[in-house]
Amino acid sequence: MNLKPLAVAFLLAAAVPALAQTTTSPTAQQRSDQREANQQKRIEQGGRSGALTQREAERLEKGQARVERMEQRAAADGTVTRKEARRIEHSQDVQSRHIQREKHDRQHDVNHDGKQDRPHRRS
Repeated sequence: MNLKPLAVAFLLAAAVPALAQTTTSPTAQQRSDQREANQQKRIEQGGRSGALTQREAERLEKGQARVERMEQRAAADGTVTRKEARRIEHSQDVQSRHIQREKHDRQHDVNHDGKQDRPHRRS
């Protein structure tokens, strides 16, 4: 009696439930990682151009780190549930809005001296 096919069938039967537990597909994880990288580039570009002051950039970096920690905690048990994925995506949406808002406000540090070159004017 050949035990090899039986052993292979057993291994496959054990592996299928483990694969089914991961609710986030690799493409969803890649999309999340790509989005995080894009947001990081937006922050760096804003710092280089002076659209973000140093303080704004630091605050946005902390927000990005917070989202990254959420992702790590969600994936710590080996699965990211749909609820966790939605929460992470929502946090990324919020962070994206923060980046947009800070880059397009009237505070600039064009000469990179740490001081606002054009402080927000009161009307």
